[in-house]
Amino acid sequence: MRNAFRTAVTGSVAAAALLVGTAAQATPAGPGVTARLISQTTVGDTDYTLREITIPPGQATGWHYHDGPLYGVVKQGTLSHFDASCASDGVYRAGSAIQEPAGSGNVHIGRNLGSTPLVLDVLYVLPHGAPFSEDAPNPGCPFE
Repeated sequence: MRNAFRTAVTGSVAAAALLVGTAAQATPAGPGVTARLISQTTVGDTDYTLREITIPPGQATGWHYHDGPLYGVVKQGTLSHFDASCASDGVYRAGSAIQEPAGSGNVHIGRNLGSTPLVLDVLYVLPHGAPFSEDAPNPGCPFE
């Protein structure tokens, strides 16, 4: 169980949440952003999903938030993470862990400002049936 938890925690990044939204004001994920399902289970009313997210150089997750907390680890590359004030709230290199809190008050974006693909393992801990992320409009930042 401890090893499974460690493996699950190894897969989380805020950047992490893959947005493929089509809402008019939402900022969808950049071209080439992909997600691969590693593991998924439901315990009670909570879904636990481990995914590998890949963000190509120069691309981003799009602005979003999550209905539950996320835990991630950067496997490759560097994640540049920004909050709704447009400020960087972290730069995470390979081997770094990241946690993203839940709720619409935690709008953020994960960007790959590097020259190599960014690969994250992300553990989503969400209410049963919730989407991986909720689209959000750009809060007024000069980047997406």
